[in-house]
Amino acid sequence: MTTTWNPARPWRGIMVATTLPLRDDLSVDYDGYAEHVRWLIESGCDGVVPNGSLGEYQTLSDEERARVVQVAVEAAGDGARVMPGVAAYGSGEARRWAEQAAEAGAGSVLLLPPNAYRADEAAVRAHYAEVARAGVPVVAYNNPIDTKVDLTPRLLAVLHQESGVVAVKEFSGDVRRAYEIAELAPELDLLIGADDVLLELALAGAVGWVAGYPNAFPASCAELYHAAVAGDLATARPLYKSLHSLLRWDSKTEFVQAIKASMDIVGRRGGPVRPPRLPLTGATEAGVRLATEKAAADGHR
Repeated sequence: MTTTWNPARPWRGIMVATTLPLRDDLSVDYDGYAEHVRWLIESGCDGVVPNGSLGEYQTLSDEERARVVQVAVEAAGDGARVMPGVAAYGSGEARRWAEQAAEAGAGSVLLLPPNAYRADEAAVRAHYAEVARAGVPVVAYNNPIDTKVDLTPRLLAVLHQESGVVAVKEFSGDVRRAYEIAELAPELDLLIGADDVLLELALAGAVGWVAGYPNAFPASCAELYHAAVAGDLATARPLYKSLHSLLRWDSKTEFVQAIKASMDIVGRRGGPVRPPRLPLTGATEAGVRLATEKAAADGHR
């Protein structure tokens, strides 16, 4: 299996769900964000996913959200390396964000199912069909924990057939689904959606990783990913074991604060979060610090 990034399928490889640097007054530091995008790609990551939950998109104004995409495309050097999140409460709004991404030069978009309410299958299918009309490749994002809408393997096969959905970021945590997805929709690309099931899904045939912890440790995460998808267990398993106490924070409620805190600890600007998120305190902060310092002491970068 090749691990070389391919602009014809730009959603493959390590696509980092980027954190968004905020100044102390909580305004967006666009120059800092551009530097972060460049650093991630120089450190071995293939592209970036702006305006995901890690990018705190729910707290951004329309102007901020649009500018973040534009900055990412410019900083990445190739718009195909950018896969903006286009989630919105309304399908029409999500389509407009997909159109904005396409106009900015992005190579694909990442789309949650409807999350204003627990949508049924008909609503989910209509939602993806509407956004697909923007004409940019759509990657589905299955996060039944937060959205309460489950993109089951059977439903993903329908979305792939009806709306041309090209891939799925699979965050359910159920690694068994990888095999059923491959059976029902063999042309649908499987992307690892949670850092702490990376090895399991890579061995099950995933061709990409929408990743959180490369924000703090991009070089080591890139080494782990490439070894995993190549089936090089002699390299991948020790790396995965060493990093796993850190990677599992990507699946916790406080993942945005945790990853930003890890960045601060290792000397990268993570910075504050916007309310309603609050800074980490107590045992949670101590747990993130312990895992981050362990990873750094183990030589991860």
